[in-house]
Amino acid sequence: MSIKKEEDRSYPRKILDYMEGFLVSKTLFAACELGVFECLHDSERPLSAAEVARALGTSEDGTERLLSACAGLELLSAQRGDEEVLYRNTEMSDRYLTKASPQSLYHSIQYNSKTIYLCWHYLTDAVREGRNQYQKAFGVSSKDLFEALYRSEAEMVKFMQLMNSVWNICGRDVVTAFDLSSFRTIYDLGGCSGALARQCTMAYPECTVTIFDLPKVVQTAREHFLSIEDKRILFHEGDFFEDELPEADLYILARILHDWTDERNVELLTKVYRSCRAGGAVLVVEALLSEDDSGPLTAQLYSLNMLVQTEGKERRASEYRRLLAAAGFSHIQVQRTGKIYDAVLARKQ
Repeated sequence: MSIKKEEDRSYPRKILDYMEGFLVSKTLFAACELGVFECLHDSERPLSAAEVARALGTSEDGTERLLSACAGLELLSAQRGDEEVLYRNTEMSDRYLTKASPQSLYHSIQYNSKTIYLCWHYLTDAVREGRNQYQKAFGVSSKDLFEALYRSEAEMVKFMQLMNSVWNICGRDVVTAFDLSSFRTIYDLGGCSGALARQCTMAYPECTVTIFDLPKVVQTAREHFLSIEDKRILFHEGDFFEDELPEADLYILARILHDWTDERNVELLTKVYRSCRAGGAVLVVEALLSEDDSGPLTAQLYSLNMLVQTEGKERRASEYRRLLAAAGFSHIQVQRTGKIYDAVLARKQ
């Protein structure tokens, strides 16, 4: 064995990377929160740390260190000027980290920083207790999951902004994983901001999509997220566990089933089956775990997040097949997109 290989074996690079992973996340979070990427996007030329600090009202020393770290993470490009280092956004940062970009992940980052990160402080307790950690993280009861999730209007808007940015990035992949053009009347249960409904109407111009969600969510979606000019996106106020579901050709459950226990999911899917027209279907959108527990890592980490935040978990395709079959659905198909979220289509004969 070479000396180089022996040295590599004695240096725990991967463990060190994992141990310090939160430093990377918080660097990204802080840069977004302070407005670093907006500042550089708005500038017509690269800026020095001193110029960015003056624009943001931050310390020059702290700003220089933050910009240097962002350059190391390839979120910024750095070039040496005559007397100082000058910074500008990378193409990736301009596209995904500035608020005005159609593909912005800014609000997802804010939600991760301000909400999810605080819940994960109690991950050890969540594993010990087997339940979410809203009580410890925010001092609110999680007896009603969405009362905890939407514990204030500001928190509800933050969550809706998170979902909006997620579906602006991933929505088209999941609504086109199968050909849904034969389904004209679609209900998006828990449709939140309407971003996935919008992706659906763009992909299938002949369909109408109704967002079925809690009254306060529908009101906020109408006011802040969707244009009233889009006549193919409608609204229905209700609680899908408590209220009757209108008849439709297709129901979309996107990032819904992972919030709940198997028992609650069979209850919901049975309601969907009963309301679904003959020949209709349900489209389940989730991050699917592999059958042999080998990954994907993102879905495995998301499942831990479900532990600290909800009553549910991420599941394997076979588990969703069992839940759908238990509710009466058949001809269950699975389509992996190669990205975060996958699609499962099940039909009612």
